[in-house]
Amino acid sequence: MKVRFYATFREIIGRKEVEVHGVRTVRELIDYLAEHYNPKIREELLETPRVGPDKPVDGMILVNGHNVLHLDGLDTELKEDDVAHIFPPAGGG
Repeated sequence: MKVRFYATFREIIGRKEVEVHGVRTVRELIDYLAEHYNPKIREELLETPRVGPDKPVDGMILVNGHNVLHLDGLDTELKEDDVAHIFPPAGGG
């Protein structure tokens, strides 16, 4: 599957896009990215104070254009031909 990164996540990973194989869920995808590229991505997505029961990810992950929060969250299933987009949290005021 293709994974595309935006803003600070692009800096963390060091690329704008990677190919990933063998992951079955969004949670496995995050673990894979942390292990093979940079553990900071797990911290930024899953371990901030803004993460909680109603918000399992700090930022936004789209799979084929659908926000995983509206699917099965971190348990959203992934297929080899999927495209995931990982965005940092939106800022502003």
